[in-house]
Amino acid sequence: MNMTLQDMAWHQAVGRLIEVLDRPNFWLALVRLLGRYIAVDSWVVLIFSNGRPQVLAECPGKDGGPDPLFQDYLNRLYLLDPFYLANREAPQSAIVWLADVAPECFEQTDYYQRYFRLNVVADEVHINVQLDAERTLSLSLGSEGLFSPEQIALLTLTQSWVAGLMRQRMAFEREVQEPTASPTPSWENWLDSADQQLDTPLTARELEVGRLMLSGCSNKEIARKLTISAETVKVHRKHMYSKLGIKSQSELFSLFLKAQG
Repeated sequence: MNMTLQDMAWHQAVGRLIEVLDRPNFWLALVRLLGRYIAVDSWVVLIFSNGRPQVLAECPGKDGGPDPLFQDYLNRLYLLDPFYLANREAPQSAIVWLADVAPECFEQTDYYQRYFRLNVVADEVHINVQLDAERTLSLSLGSEGLFSPEQIALLTLTQSWVAGLMRQRMAFEREVQEPTASPTPSWENWLDSADQQLDTPLTARELEVGRLMLSGCSNKEIARKLTISAETVKVHRKHMYSKLGIKSQSELFSLFLKAQG
């Protein structure tokens, strides 16, 4: 079996990563290695669970400090994140590309226009490692351009190495918290303050239709997910808008942002 110089360089780099598994710079070293093979313009390491994602490491903002847009994500915007939603629906160890999880109308959403394209820019991939039934370790890599088929193939080839290193790293993440029963933002309570002022409260189905709308699902996608007709989706949307006194999805998103405070 012939080994190329590129193969040798990869194995040497993995060996160096193993040596720094217990050091604070491990995640940065891992991202820099992957950056040799795919375009990485932003990154973050998260643990997805049934509550707010926990951050283990992240790239600094442009001024070297915390990214305010990412703080908005952690406050509540993660509830509209297609990667978070896909993980909660079917947690698993896998490489997940934006094209795999983005709803049909994702690029038309306020979430995309006002957060994603400004913070992530164009494309994103997650390398997920399921830790247990509740938690998934996720390395998010963002790019200012679309990932090419060659980059996708290269990352897929390295998946077993990267996932193995990520799992082993968890032994040295001393501040990782176990899931708790403490209250965290959820879709069901995001409109509590507004809902209390309504003459007729929103129903659970109306809330679910609203969530799927804001995440970028078309009427047909919502109908399929909720096992109802597209016409019924329109009826739920009309009733929700009427109760809230709004006329557009952008107004619904604005209410969602206000509820964060």
